[in-house]
Amino acid sequence: MCDRAVQEPVTQQASDAEAGWLEALRQGDEAVFGKLVDAHHRSLVRLASHYVASVAVAEEVAQETWIAFVQSLPRFEGRARLKTWLFHTLINCARNRKRKEIRSVPFSAAFDPGETAAASVEPERFRTEGPWQGHWAVAPRSFGTDGERSLLQGELRSRIQHAVENLPPAQREVITLRDLEGLSAEEACNVLGVSEANQRVLLHRARSRVRTAVERYLHPELGGAA
Repeated sequence: MCDRAVQEPVTQQASDAEAGWLEALRQGDEAVFGKLVDAHHRSLVRLASHYVASVAVAEEVAQETWIAFVQSLPRFEGRARLKTWLFHTLINCARNRKRKEIRSVPFSAAFDPGETAAASVEPERFRTEGPWQGHWAVAPRSFGTDGERSLLQGELRSRIQHAVENLPPAQREVITLRDLEGLSAEEACNVLGVSEANQRVLLHRARSRVRTAVERYLHPELGGAA
């Protein structure tokens, strides 16, 4: 079952508006539920698509998430935003579906060759000593006019999506929640069940890899286009 919407510890109560939505949902208000679906369904499908083989399956996972969401309403205590709780439920459903898919493929295909400890950006691009140790030795290349033109044409957006899809799973989860869905660091930690330090490291590595892939695409002279 994917109904494992754990109440994550957070420091603030849900807003008055969300509290009103929660009460309406518990009363079976279909209009409020419809608004929630309109606001978040596409995001659920987009996030689920990072786990499963096709958009069709991602749609199924999103539907499973809504069912789990409704079934767990009586147990939800309102100690998190509805969006955070909903995404937490989606992650559980998507991971469960992915485990089922892995069991249906050969054992050797279950390993992710991208989940390595290799540096996401060349070490020489960071300072190795002094007060700015660990910071960029040379700032990332500006995208400039070419970058703006590519974005308008949809090319850069497609390249970013491709780079995100090819990240190791943990990095892909964090950057999707933080940079695509707009969750705060605390919310992302609650959704994924990771520490703040781990979330920060994963996000840094993910952003670095995506930045490098896009930079190499826009500036082929850097070599090793991703």
